[in-house]
Amino acid sequence: MNPLHVHSHAHDHTHVHAHAGDAGRRERRLLLAFALTLSTLLAQAVGGWLSGSLALLAEAGHMLVDAGALLFAWIGVRYASRPADTRRSFGYARMEVLVGYSNALVQFVLVAWIVVEAALRFSEPKPILSGMMLVVAAVGLLVNVFVLSVLSGHDHHDLNTASARLHVLGDALGSLGAIVAAVLIRLLDWLWADPAASILVSLLILSSAWRLLRRSAHILLEGTPDGIDADLVEEALETSVTGVRDVHHVHVWQLVGGYHMATLHVCLPAEADGAIAIASISALLRERFQIEHVTVQIEREACADTHHRH
Repeated sequence: MNPLHVHSHAHDHTHVHAHAGDAGRRERRLLLAFALTLSTLLAQAVGGWLSGSLALLAEAGHMLVDAGALLFAWIGVRYASRPADTRRSFGYARMEVLVGYSNALVQFVLVAWIVVEAALRFSEPKPILSGMMLVVAAVGLLVNVFVLSVLSGHDHHDLNTASARLHVLGDALGSLGAIVAAVLIRLLDWLWADPAASILVSLLILSSAWRLLRRSAHILLEGTPDGIDADLVEEALETSVTGVRDVHHVHVWQLVGGYHMATLHVCLPAEADGAIAIASISALLRERFQIEHVTVQIEREACADTHHRH
């Protein structure tokens, strides 16, 4: 072997798992929230169909998105500790992202249907059973408030549950809009309030779907996580880790939302201890950039792969 080109390759697998008791509590809370949300969306779909309320049907569609978010938050907690196999070295974590991406595309179709139907109802209003609409919307609001209370005790570092909680908050606002529309129809016979409320709910769906689509697509494309700059990572390692002379080929991405990974090349002098350098690099990336999984290639001389250098 040519002594001038000695390379070493090492991994740091620092996985942060919640205690079994905490994970169990989060799993039960998410499952309860999913069951309540699913029951409410079915009630709103049936109530919207029977009462003739487009706002309730739109809110049922919105809650379908959120039920999916809660379901996959639950799946994420339940299967996070499952070991990877030989065919899927990172397990099934990406399934959450794939389903989120597909779910977002479906929601764009749903929004288009709501907007077209609302436009037709503005021009040709249909009779609405405002009493039934009011009762179903009020029950939906109460369930959403309860689900928010169930999810309020989650770990604030748990981005999956935090995202689901924001979805439920949007549901509560949609139910509130349906209640206002039902009151206006019942007291003033303003039938246009129903399609107007449905348009409001469709905007909530569109906003959530766009954020979900953009975030999941960014993850699938191995995009750099928000708040992390590869140049800043290089600078931090070169100035803060003893012995590091050069850092290059830095790639940072995320397996799923909130779980950051990185690979990089580091040039060290011949007398430097590679194991100590890797430990220091891993600690700095974890503490300063929240990067949990690090793969480091140590080089004692100039990098041979110069044509790929930034």
